[in-house]
Amino acid sequence: MDEGARARLAAWLTAVAGAPVTIESMALLSGGAVQQNWALDVSRGGAPERWVLRTDNAAVLAVSLPRATEFALLRAAQGAGVTVPEPLFCCETTEVTGAPFFVMRRAEGVARGHVLVRQADAVGGDPALATALGRELARIHSIRPPRDDLAMLPAPPDDPAVDFVARQRAALDAAGTPRPVLEWGLRHLEREAPRPGEVVLNHNDFRTGNYMVHEGRVTAVLDWEFAAWGDPHADLGWLCAPCWRFGGAHEAGGVGPRAALYRGYEEASGRRVEPDRVRWWELAATIRWAVIAADQAGRHLSGRENNLELALTGHIVPELEMDVLRMTGALDA
Repeated sequence: MDEGARARLAAWLTAVAGAPVTIESMALLSGGAVQQNWALDVSRGGAPERWVLRTDNAAVLAVSLPRATEFALLRAAQGAGVTVPEPLFCCETTEVTGAPFFVMRRAEGVARGHVLVRQADAVGGDPALATALGRELARIHSIRPPRDDLAMLPAPPDDPAVDFVARQRAALDAAGTPRPVLEWGLRHLEREAPRPGEVVLNHNDFRTGNYMVHEGRVTAVLDWEFAAWGDPHADLGWLCAPCWRFGGAHEAGGVGPRAALYRGYEEASGRRVEPDRVRWWELAATIRWAVIAADQAGRHLSGRENNLELALTGHIVPELEMDVLRMTGALDA
């Protein structure tokens, strides 16, 4: 961010923060393949505060929600008791920094998936963390449609499973690259689709790497840009999918046992987990991540965004395709 944008940002923050704001330091945080996150150390009215500014990358995924919608989701989640960074200010125009953005309070902790999984493996797994993650999901799923404050989200699907298959198939068709294994997986999902059930707010990217942990406690659930109405088991399946275990041995996000996750979820939600439905959504998660990974690689290959992380993401698609074959039983045949 250049000096002009930084000066405009400081002036805008002063106008909305209720006191003069001085930006003491500003640094781009690591990660953020879809969005950019900037650490801001500021002085507000003479008092030091630590914030994060979240804004668009040069190229964004078509399925990624606008920053104003993500800000509204953070506020709704905070109201439901979800552990999220406090949402502070939102700018929907491009006049300040060149892209819409919002500012939230910075949380303490570690978010890097490989680090959290390695720490859990070192002690034979972390059931307490898995239970806490189940409780966080239960709080997210307590948000149900209709919600006036979330009216900008697409309408809830009549059948989340059928809707998922249709959207992923459309994404594959639009990409134009033959993906027979993913098509095979979608056909398997189509044949085994669970009946429609309760519809709740899904985080839709609730996984190790998108929450922060400090001294054994969950301190923030991050990255709400894919949230939508859907089957509550979809979030459980996404967290438990093999692709989000970072090589760890434990089924709940690589950090703890599945049973502990389910226990925390059921105790906090009063809702029984249906294991077969979770397994369906685990396969769905694997296919969805493969489609996203291929799309991210396409952003690099198209020249829209020259980014090594995006380029390397495309190389995980064959591994995900092997997971699809394994999960559908095709390798056994």
